Amino acid sequence: MNRIRVQTSENRHCSKITTMSTAGKVIKCKAAIAWEPCKPLSVEEIEVAPPKAHEVRIKIISSGICGSDNSALFQIIQTKFPVILGHEAIGVVESIGEGVTKVKPGDKVIPLFVPQCGCCRSCKTANCNLCEKFEFGFSTQSGLMADGTSRFTCKGKPIYHYASTSTFTEYTVVSDICVSKVDAKAPVEVCLIGCGFATGYGAAVNTAHVTKGSTCAVFGLGGVGFSAIVGCKDAGASRIIGVGTHKEKYPKAIQLGATECINPKDYDKPIHEVICEMTNGGVDFAIECAGRTETMMTALMCTYASNGVAVLLGVASPTATLPLNPGLLLTGRTLKGSIFGGYKGEELAKLVQDYMKGKINLDHLISKRLTLDNINEAFELLRSASGIRSIMIY
Repeated sequence: MNRIRVQTSENRHCSKITTMSTAGKVIKCKAAIAWEPCKPLSVEEIEVAPPKAHEVRIKIISSGICGSDNSALFQIIQTKFPVILGHEAIGVVESIGEGVTKVKPGDKVIPLFVPQCGCCRSCKTANCNLCEKFEFGFSTQSGLMADGTSRFTCKGKPIYHYASTSTFTEYTVVSDICVSKVDAKAPVEVCLIGCGFATGYGAAVNTAHVTKGSTCAVFGLGGVGFSAIVGCKDAGASRIIGVGTHKEKYPKAIQLGATECINPKDYDKPIHEVICEMTNGGVDFAIECAGRTETMMTALMCTYASNGVAVLLGVASPTATLPLNPGLLLTGRTLKGSIFGGYKGEELAKLVQDYMKGKINLDHLISKRLTLDNINEAFELLRSASGIRSIMIY
């Protein structure tokens, strides 16, 4: 079994891995499998096949537990079962398939759930990051590699991939367009740049383009919402209102940059009306991180009528719709969506460097460190809103 071993403490700071002899061979390791929807995951021994052409096999070092993983488990995001979930991680390249040139064995990498093929219209456009090969979050997801097969097997059965990454396993195989090389000394905490931090922080600085002296509202005080607050603060916002029902999270939100926090349950009127009264007609920017359509509409309606910007991050059901009156936009409001904070894969190396230089902080996101064996505990903590984010160290 390739379990935590000494690599957990050593390889997180080095660029080489001691299992190069496994190249070209099937690897047996541990993985957390979701055999069916809405049920606890099962930690099993699996077989991970070698990478084929333009594929990369990665030894995962650490992985975060994201709300999108829970959404897939409960079929808000359409997913095929049995599946290995997970999409927020950092690891070391164990081996590569034919034709791979962007990484080599021993490189430290972040798997990308938003790939970068470099060839499609989006990849060639400066202000786009949604590659046309992206599957995650849409109504259909094959759960297979490009050749229509899986690299995972358990008990003789093929196991589906998830979000082009599948990080709840000690080893995974991804397309070479789904890896971003980062600093060889990047620590385990950097896994959160693979989704949660980049998604929230980037929504503020890349998608909303929060301006100095502006007023902001952030809906949802989880890992993504906290990262959005940090992004608003770093962009120079003068007032940041955190909106959430879990009051135990308010002190942390204030510590990170929120100027105040409010609970919609404390008022006898719609919360967008409360926010508009607090901000002389509405905030300049609202960022929605909850994934509920009613919250999305609230975020839009709490923005200033003539030039407010609302950014949607939360993942709703594929059948959900917004009851949008065009008049809400006619006066000048803007409604935008954001995936992965607008970051392209090649931009993650700088985020990692910024963290290692102390320019950004990820510690605020981590409330518990667990192992793969404790993955169901991590999901329970996520669903109960206890803490902010758990990471598993392999």
